[in-house]
Amino acid sequence: MTISMYQVSVPTLIRALDNLAAILEKGAAHAEVKKIDPAVLIASRLYPDMFPLGRQVQIASDVARRSIARLAGLEAPKMEDNETTFAQFRDRLHNTTTYLKTFTPDQIDGSEEKLISLPVGKDTMTFEGMPYILYFVLPNVHFHVTTAYNILRHCGVEIGKMDFLGKQ
Repeated sequence: MTISMYQVSVPTLIRALDNLAAILEKGAAHAEVKKIDPAVLIASRLYPDMFPLGRQVQIASDVARRSIARLAGLEAPKMEDNETTFAQFRDRLHNTTTYLKTFTPDQIDGSEEKLISLPVGKDTMTFEGMPYILYFVLPNVHFHVTTAYNILRHCGVEIGKMDFLGKQ
């Protein structure tokens, strides 16, 4: 059996972001029950030089949205990065997955060798499509989803591995 570029990317990204939205929902409920200002959790980070929870969510959303658009030869819609509440972050993730669901296999399949140029600061990274998805996009999104999970878990939110993996 062959797996397509679409199958390896779009459903995988949607699942990761949907699971992150569910984790954020548990974070919001935890803040309410424990009488913690949600802004404290959203601003929490694992280490001083790491991004806080809110930025982790934004980056996961950005990488997912922009990468699939690049594979399809499109420009992804911009998001303002102005979220301050759990509900707004969940809406951002919902908007991202809604956008990802607009893509069809015909738009993504066949992009295995498509050259993708990615501006990174003053430099540009260039990938072929398949290595771009497998070695840059998926690890990047999962890194930020995992870090968001870890921040909330570190803050006492009762989440576990199955929250990260999601329901089958």
